[in-house]
Amino acid sequence: MRSPPRAVARRLAATDRLSTAQRAILGYYAESGRFDYRALRIKSAVDDTLEAILDDVYADIEDAVAAELGVETVDFEYETKLTLPAELTLGYLYRRAIARSTAGYDPVADGATGLRGRLGRVDPSAAANREAREYVERAEEATALIVQALLDGDMRDAINDDEFEDFEVRVDGGTEVDRERVAVAAQAHLQSVVEAAFDRAPDAVRVAYDDAVERSEAHQEQDDRFRELLADALDGDADAVERIESEYKFASVPEDAPFEGDERDLPYLRTQYDRVGVIYRGMLDAYRGIGFEIPAAFGTSIVLAIIGAQIWLDDVDDYRDDVAEGQLTPVTAEYALTDDDATAYENVVGITERYFDLARNHAAEAGSPLNGIAIEYILRSGDPGRLPGSDADA
Repeated sequence: MRSPPRAVARRLAATDRLSTAQRAILGYYAESGRFDYRALRIKSAVDDTLEAILDDVYADIEDAVAAELGVETVDFEYETKLTLPAELTLGYLYRRAIARSTAGYDPVADGATGLRGRLGRVDPSAAANREAREYVERAEEATALIVQALLDGDMRDAINDDEFEDFEVRVDGGTEVDRERVAVAAQAHLQSVVEAAFDRAPDAVRVAYDDAVERSEAHQEQDDRFRELLADALDGDADAVERIESEYKFASVPEDAPFEGDERDLPYLRTQYDRVGVIYRGMLDAYRGIGFEIPAAFGTSIVLAIIGAQIWLDDVDDYRDDVAEGQLTPVTAEYALTDDDATAYENVVGITERYFDLARNHAAEAGSPLNGIAIEYILRSGDPGRLPGSDADA
């Protein structure tokens, strides 16, 4: 039974009067019984660091794009959701750095805090504090590299798919700019930066990145086959329905995937791991290659949460477009595999909740409240009511 405060938090988390972030924090407290003030401070520090990293990245891209266009200055922005796992990992590393420092010293801010700090009882120059601060600086450098690598891969995928709407650029005078040209210049710049950084990093970093890219591209190469299966299934081909079930929904999971026991029987795990999860497995292996210890439970929490988010947010939102374009996703698959919309809707919700429940368990095992809060945020950002068969759709 939940305590009265947790019951109140659960009710508040279910209302629309609060922001999604506030409801996520309350939802995490309602689920876990933990209200971690330190996690909120770390989240604020992570936000500031990521903003500074992206500002620097985009400033350099602006110079490259301006040179390509033959103008003095441009304003560049790129819309992406890819940085969340890097933010969560940086938050985890911040927490470890704080645990290594002496009481009253904040290695993230590099200064004394709290009552001890006000009383002058903190020595920032103590050996433990200097080591903790160096750990923070290494974590931020690693995150800057990894964020650039994620952006480089995302931009490359967008260019290959002829999708340029996320590339925003403004030139003085309002001159119309070819977005494809901007995209190519931006990605080429990032690729050169990432390649140079990989040359300086341990070999394990490049190996992790290249392996993730190779697996992701291998999945993309199956896109035409999956489209054919969906088209045939929607035309009433019983064999295509069975193949979606066996080759897409319950395809065997590779031995080296970071899942154990019943997790390996999750619907769509293999295809969605290859689609999005393997990129973040590679991200975590890159951190490890640089020298950071990332526990398996933390990594599995990230991967399961991201797969759940891909289904709950993108695939749900894009359902009608994906049907029109013949795109096989876990959501379009469920509507092709079931006899009625209500059952398909219930299956989509139930499958996604299983991913989030397991991700929560791993986050708790890893001692990462930020992961738990992020899962609640993802859950409250989705709108499954837009799917056929939901009560809202009726």
